[in-house]
Amino acid sequence: MNKQHNIKRGVSLYSYQYETFLGKMTLDDCIAHAAGTGARGIEILGEQSFTNFPNVPQEQIDGFFASLERHGAYAQCHDMFLDTKLYKHRKLNFDEMVASMQRDLRFAKRLGVKTMRIIVNTPPEVVVACVPLAEELDIRMGIEVHSPFHFDHPWILRYTELTRATGSDHVGYIPDMGMYIKQYPRVFRDRFLRMGATPKIVEFILEAHAARVLPDYVLMDIRKMGATPVDLQMAETLRHNIWSNPRRMLEFMPWIFHIHAKFFEIDETGKEPAIPYEEIIPVLIEGGYTGHLSSEYEGQRHIEDAFEVDGREQVKRQQDMFKRLLGE
Repeated sequence: MNKQHNIKRGVSLYSYQYETFLGKMTLDDCIAHAAGTGARGIEILGEQSFTNFPNVPQEQIDGFFASLERHGAYAQCHDMFLDTKLYKHRKLNFDEMVASMQRDLRFAKRLGVKTMRIIVNTPPEVVVACVPLAEELDIRMGIEVHSPFHFDHPWILRYTELTRATGSDHVGYIPDMGMYIKQYPRVFRDRFLRMGATPKIVEFILEAHAARVLPDYVLMDIRKMGATPVDLQMAETLRHNIWSNPRRMLEFMPWIFHIHAKFFEIDETGKEPAIPYEEIIPVLIEGGYTGHLSSEYEGQRHIEDAFEVDGREQVKRQQDMFKRLLGE
């Protein structure tokens, strides 16, 4: 692929969640590995990477910057989460949600990032209320357009309507490539088979996914086939494993700040069997995308029951794939 582009590579530290949780990798190890693949843009999850979030001691922040400098990397994006169920008997009210998001904007500023991922359940009205602070801090807020949502979903359309009305260039989108699942993920299939799913029903679900059959119809059909609870659980995953057209991003490209390069596995041939990056990256180049492709490995939870997880190897394989597809 020889067409000129200015797409950059990065890694979400979410990719190393398994190793981080088990104490196999420190924050410095994560940054070192990402930078070692040539992906220098680091995406942070405050709750994963620091203790006492959101009240992170300054010495931890200083250590983070020291790691970035040591490994030739830079902080690129902060992922915020809106803990709407913080209290046992009620959800956060509007003012509390705004305060929570403003807290994350200020934390993003401490990290030195220019982009903040907004989790998709954040009400658009809350985002609009935070635009003045985002502009003051010069941090772009992008809602994560995450499966089963897509650019034409009513929730995202409402977000578009309300945020565009602000006229701000500090509010936009962070598409998650999990909305471009062309083939049902093999790691999902294999996990359900290990859990005891009925092979003929598994095959039926795979064929239904390939034919883009509505999940409700699939559930009705497999019940007639005598589906077990595990079979029904597998069919329910069709709701999230959606395929939408990557070219839909072209209309939104001026407001796309960052890409979550979701993947479940990169196989021995260097491809992601479920998500067709060979179709996605040309769209990004055509649209003049200039942000980061941020590796987000999510296969670990689907294999950890039977296999040793190796987030390092998987991230390296995806970054090698990106080098090839980007013509580096």
